[in-house]
Amino acid sequence: MDKRYKQRGLDELRSVRRESRIYYWIVGIFSFFVNLLMLTGPLYMLQVYDRVLGSRSEATLIALSLLVVFLYGTMGVLDFARGRIMARVGARFQARLDRRVFEAVVRKSALGSHDKSATGLRDLESVQRLLTSPVLMAGFDIPWTPFFLFGIAIFHPWLAYLAVSGGAVLIVVAIMNQVMTKLPQAKSNLAGFQSEALSEQIRSEAEMIRSLGMTGAAFERWSVARDQSLEEQLKTADLGGGFSSVTKSLRLFLQSAMYGDPVLLVLDEPNSNLDNDGNLALNEAIKRMKAEQKSVLIMAHRPAAIQECDQLLVLDGGVRTAFGPRDEVLRAVTQNYDQILKSAKPGGVQ
Repeated sequence: MDKRYKQRGLDELRSVRRESRIYYWIVGIFSFFVNLLMLTGPLYMLQVYDRVLGSRSEATLIALSLLVVFLYGTMGVLDFARGRIMARVGARFQARLDRRVFEAVVRKSALGSHDKSATGLRDLESVQRLLTSPVLMAGFDIPWTPFFLFGIAIFHPWLAYLAVSGGAVLIVVAIMNQVMTKLPQAKSNLAGFQSEALSEQIRSEAEMIRSLGMTGAAFERWSVARDQSLEEQLKTADLGGGFSSVTKSLRLFLQSAMYGDPVLLVLDEPNSNLDNDGNLALNEAIKRMKAEQKSVLIMAHRPAAIQECDQLLVLDGGVRTAFGPRDEVLRAVTQNYDQILKSAKPGGVQ
């Protein structure tokens, strides 16, 4: 019998949820465009470096900036719209089940005192708040995670491995947080409800309590329930705070780890204050990075800094004048090519 009633309840919940299926699809479509527009910032910077810095065109910069403002504005509108849609889905869900849950609570209470049944309406409100919370909205963003991981893998596979493993660890921590705080949270909610119910009972019978001189005793009784509620809340807060700290530390570690072993190193005048030994150490470091299939971008005026370069780009007033293999470019743009090669060797002119 209980199993049949439980199945009926599940079927009723699914039926109410199906009524808003079209809205879930709309939110999913909006989420696709929101995640697509998350690439606006990186693409903007790439366009600035590629089109603006080389041409020094203010008109291009203004046009790109206006486009970025429009795209970010569109992203904000779409994000706001999907939040409003989910808020109405949650309100509709609660409105459809309010009478059903209310009658169930009254019927259960009529059969006898039952603490869990007394929280039925509050539980329904919790589900409604879940439907409108950022947590559920994040669920619509999760399917697009592989695309961002693929973008990271384009730079280097190990960066993708680090992102995936770090994300897996964060998921495990989140699951542990949910499992370990579930019981303390339930006890805290129940104790809080009991203290509120006792407070309401004392308030409704305040005249009798005062006439009998039982105010102190009533307060002591209420204080016991209140202290128990606070104790359970502190346990939940301590557990949740500990997991939140671990999660935050892991995120910061992952961000730092991305830079700890870079696949692209940018150096600006790296040998400006180095002696001959320092130049040797610098070139050895560049050799190691090249051997590990990593890239080094060097901006320099001194020949010693380009000793390990394979490709050379020459800029004049922000405009490219030559680009190609180092030796070919040096022969084409310099008249003292042999002297430059000599000075670029260890012990030469720095």
